[in-house]
Amino acid sequence: MSHFQPVRPADRHRFDAIIDARSPAEFALDHIPGAINCPVLDNEERAIVGTIYVQQGAFEARRVGGAMVAANLARHLKEQFAERPERWKPLVYCWRGGMRSGSMVHWMRLVGWDAQQLAGGYKSFRRHVISQIEDLVPKLQLRVILGATGSAKTRVLQALTDQGAQVLDLEHCARHKGSLLGNLPGVDQPSQKNFETQIGTVLESLDLSRPLYVEGESARIGRLTVPLPLVTQMRAAPAIEVAATPEARLSYLLRDYAYLGDDVDALTDKLGVLTESLGKETVGRWQEWAREKSLSPLFAELMRMHYDPHYERSQSNHFSGWEQRRKIEATSLEQPDIERIAAQIIALEV
Repeated sequence: MSHFQPVRPADRHRFDAIIDARSPAEFALDHIPGAINCPVLDNEERAIVGTIYVQQGAFEARRVGGAMVAANLARHLKEQFAERPERWKPLVYCWRGGMRSGSMVHWMRLVGWDAQQLAGGYKSFRRHVISQIEDLVPKLQLRVILGATGSAKTRVLQALTDQGAQVLDLEHCARHKGSLLGNLPGVDQPSQKNFETQIGTVLESLDLSRPLYVEGESARIGRLTVPLPLVTQMRAAPAIEVAATPEARLSYLLRDYAYLGDDVDALTDKLGVLTESLGKETVGRWQEWAREKSLSPLFAELMRMHYDPHYERSQSNHFSGWEQRRKIEATSLEQPDIERIAAQIIALEV
């Protein structure tokens, strides 16, 4: 068994498992990718111990909390860890690398497992994520994929991945399509911390000598903020535009956003945001189409009157490579066409 030694976040891949000893609420907010949540205090217990600490002091909090920790550790040993082999080597962390993870590591080592504690806990991992983004982003060979709304940019990124290219899919990380109607049905966006954790994890795995393809996003995706170093790097990167015809884009949008017709109230509420800029008559007509589930005329006018008028001006203002962009023409955005577009984009590097 190895001696206790400081384990850095970058060393986490050397372990058989990563155990998050924090409460389920802390784990849900953000955690190390691949970690298993085995709390030594659940949400209610953590709140109880915190209240006792404030009202009665540290000793009483440790006495009550210690009994809870012991009971939870016993349960994990009987259930979660019951089938782990003798040579199992887990890495355990809590918020700061203190008593919660320390107690779990202590008992694991008494059993005979070579358990280690992450120095500084989740907070050190959080600093690691921020450092990865700040250090690696300036070294990226970014290629920004641009295109008017409905140009299937996300599907093109997926096809690029399938064809062996390196991709950072920010909308996937954000669980949002990045537009007025971009909320995914039944899917909450992650926390800002988890969004950044996903980005940092992708960056950590990259070959910096190869291009990285990313969709040209605004500084915000839904309620999440794209890290500033990445926004800056995207703005300066070479641009590739998927130049699809309006007919191809409309056909794609009707397929990709078909679910919007399932929640009429949500759709009409979102359209109402545009009343100030486009007027009651126009938005009222769109809301009536939404209630009738007439998505084809609705999407056609949304493109023509809302999205497209601002597209070129926005791209030229935000992406320095816009005037020198390379175009990939598309008259259809069915899956074979998307695969062809991805192949053409890769061929631009040859």
